[in-house]
Amino acid sequence: MRILCLDGGGVRGIFSAAILQEIEQECGKPVNEMFDMVAGTSTGSIIAASVVLNKDLNEVKQKYKTHGKAIFTPQAKIGLFKTVYNDKEMRKYFREALGEVSLSEIKKPLLIPSVNISEGSPYVYRSNYRKDVQEDLSVKVWDAVLSSCSAPVYFPPNNVQNKYLTADGGLWANNPSLVCLTEAVHYFKEPMDKVKILSIGTGEQKINFEINSKKSWGIKEWLPFHFQSRRITPKLLDLAMHLSSEAVSEQCEKLMGKNYLRLNADLGKEVPFDEMESIEELVELSKQVITNKKNEVLEFLS
Repeated sequence: MRILCLDGGGVRGIFSAAILQEIEQECGKPVNEMFDMVAGTSTGSIIAASVVLNKDLNEVKQKYKTHGKAIFTPQAKIGLFKTVYNDKEMRKYFREALGEVSLSEIKKPLLIPSVNISEGSPYVYRSNYRKDVQEDLSVKVWDAVLSSCSAPVYFPPNNVQNKYLTADGGLWANNPSLVCLTEAVHYFKEPMDKVKILSIGTGEQKINFEINSKKSWGIKEWLPFHFQSRRITPKLLDLAMHLSSEAVSEQCEKLMGKNYLRLNADLGKEVPFDEMESIEELVELSKQVITNKKNEVLEFLS
């Protein structure tokens, strides 16, 4: 069983989309045909859903550029009394891009991690492939994606059909590889040595906190406000998601060995998930990764 897993990371998701576009061009067929299961968290869920629905990856990549600025238009400076961004543009974008397809209409295994904050529990949206669990498959794909992208403080929780509230899946599974490995072994009864995972990150950040005796270690240190750009930096959230992704990656590498291939790149700096200025740099970085890892990727997919 071959599985594609896509990390969360806001606008840095263009890095993953660009890598998949390069893989399609190298292999000469749609990414959807190369994998038996697809999963994505947060921004990765946008790409995962697009792959399963056979959307044009170049178009997906371009929409990060055209829709990103509208989505990341602040409505608050700090998010103390209301979220930094509203989800109006994001909701509109997802509905237009993914249509009104429900999870029940998708037979290929698609997994989208989220958080049910009404019950305080992790939650995975699944497409219509399991017969052993009672899940609400009437949820639209765009609604599941919106749930997985609703980062606390930055976006409001997603109200799903007035039944429950959901938040960003990156809070517990920013790299969905372990979620998929568990699904493959537990539900599909695949031997672990028969499972192969291609995991694509959104860039490894350098998130540093300086030693300073004058720091109070309140909210301004964890979520610093930059006066020049007049916005709060999601440093704490980016740190938590980075740690989640890299910890899962290390665990999967030890469990799966060569059957786990991780494509990522060192950003060498902090690139917040809402920083539109780094988009072109991320696209160029994706090309470097594919150039350096081309033979490994082709062998992995052979």
